Amino acid sequence: MTGPVRSVSQALAILRLLAETSPLSLSEIGRMVGLSPSSCLNLLKTLVGEGVVERDPRTKYYRLAHAWSALDVLRDGAAQRLIDRAQPLMVRFAQSFDAAVGLWKMVSRERTRLVSRAESNAGMRLHLADAQRQPLGGGAVGRALAAVQGVDGAELRRRFAPVRWQADLSFETYAGQVREAAERGFAVDQGFAHRGVCTVAAGIAGGTPGFCLSASILAGSRSAGEIEALGAALLGLGAALVPER
Repeated sequence: MTGPVRSVSQALAILRLLAETSPLSLSEIGRMVGLSPSSCLNLLKTLVGEGVVERDPRTKYYRLAHAWSALDVLRDGAAQRLIDRAQPLMVRFAQSFDAAVGLWKMVSRERTRLVSRAESNAGMRLHLADAQRQPLGGGAVGRALAAVQGVDGAELRRRFAPVRWQADLSFETYAGQVREAAERGFAVDQGFAHRGVCTVAAGIAGGTPGFCLSASILAGSRSAGEIEALGAALLGLGAALVPER
């Protein structure tokens, strides 16, 4: 008995990604689906030839063809399953670490959106507004996504440019923080995105692309060691959300 055809699975992964997040470049699609540039290009050429995907000749970005973009069947069921798995684990995490926990999804080349949240039951606690959006490069989430996606310098600068920080932050410092996040697996924002708030974030590698977890606490309320422990625990939570293959 033969197994699944890998190229078909990869093509469907591209279609689901474009149904949720588009337009995207070849390199962005390859990174988010986990394909080499050559393999990704061959699949995209086939999908374009079949009229399922369109390529803008000016920008070179890809999106679903109009007739296909309306099909709900392509909306990522794996994404919803990840959100459903995450919620009870996020609640326990929020209680354990007395933090406001968020699950974010990259919804375009410009934005991320909060798709699930949890908070502790402490009398004084941080609260994340439902379904809020933020610039793709913003906060700890922006740094963590850039790190896990391995974006190049030009793309990193594009993501950084529109962000309005509440404390002065140079691109050079930001880029260094992204490199640090790539090394240790999680990013930290110490009051740059929101004054008085420290946020730790970890991109979810593998499984469903474009997701990131965050945990926010009051700035100055934890030691450097406790923040490291929070980041390590957040990494563990992300790993628990990716089903074994």
